[in-house]
Amino acid sequence: MSALLKLSLAVDWISERLGRVAALAVLLTALISAGNALVRYMLDISSNGWLEIQWYLFAGIVMLGAPVVLRLNEHVRVDLIYGKLKGNAPVYVDLFGLIFFLMPVMVLLAWLSWPLLVKMYLTHEMSNNAGGLIRWPAMMLLPLGFGLMVLQGLSEIVKRICYLMGIYKMDTHYEKPVQ
Repeated sequence: MSALLKLSLAVDWISERLGRVAALAVLLTALISAGNALVRYMLDISSNGWLEIQWYLFAGIVMLGAPVVLRLNEHVRVDLIYGKLKGNAPVYVDLFGLIFFLMPVMVLLAWLSWPLLVKMYLTHEMSNNAGGLIRWPAMMLLPLGFGLMVLQGLSEIVKRICYLMGIYKMDTHYEKPVQ
């Protein structure tokens, strides 16, 4: 089990690094948006490519940032009942949700998005907008992001099982690893 825990922590490390890329994409998106607005309204120059690059960056923010959000346990959930659970109950609820909800959905979405990426790549599909961009780089973020969520989901499952076995310490109230 310790080998799986080491692999889990390696996945966490990768998620952290990709989360930093997503954070950089937030900054780039804001700068491009501001620059695009300035050029559009001050110089009356416009480009659909600049708008589309913002959409691509937003896709990167979501798809590369989601695994680190899961790792930090900052994802959206209804805490009305969950927040009142004591002891190991939150860990069991997490395991149930990870195994029966997150993993099947992420695997399905990765599986379904892969053929779309391949088709867009092989046909060199372009945006219909004048000055638009090729579409496969943005589409690549879907199977990549869903695959990363599968890896992070497996990491979370391993850590929770290790916690229940007494191998790994977690703050069960917030379920963040104790440093």
